[in-house]
Amino acid sequence: MKQQFQASLGYLADTRTPKGIGVFASQDIAADQVVEIAPVMQLKSNYDELPEQLQLRVFHWTKLAGLDGVHALALGYGSMYNHANPANVRYSACYDGIAIIFLAARSIRMGEELTINYNDAGGDIVSKEDNWFTTNGITPHIASERGDGA
Repeated sequence: MKQQFQASLGYLADTRTPKGIGVFASQDIAADQVVEIAPVMQLKSNYDELPEQLQLRVFHWTKLAGLDGVHALALGYGSMYNHANPANVRYSACYDGIAIIFLAARSIRMGEELTINYNDAGGDIVSKEDNWFTTNGITPHIASERGDGA
């Protein structure tokens, strides 16, 4: 299979919440449509040895791509997606671990924030445990019941 990368169907913008910058849909996206195929930078290091800013942005490549002792920093917008549980985008390794693919888990409207679930290192959109933030010593931003992030 020819390796093809695809730029994101999103754009970066301020979420106007404590989450800061996020990725938003630049067009309507159909369920199961490719949102982005991003190359990754493989980091062969123990997680605890990575600089803190990288720890907050890398993917567990051992679980996703089967590469022992490897974490991956997604290029493009791949490491910029914010968290939601459930998320509207799922992800998995592709091209023998040199890239990551992001797929719409449902229909997404233009202007809607694109999110992944940080708690599931396997790329699923839902997790029972919401422990990624606790494990990393971060207080998560919880959207209001109005759904506007305020």
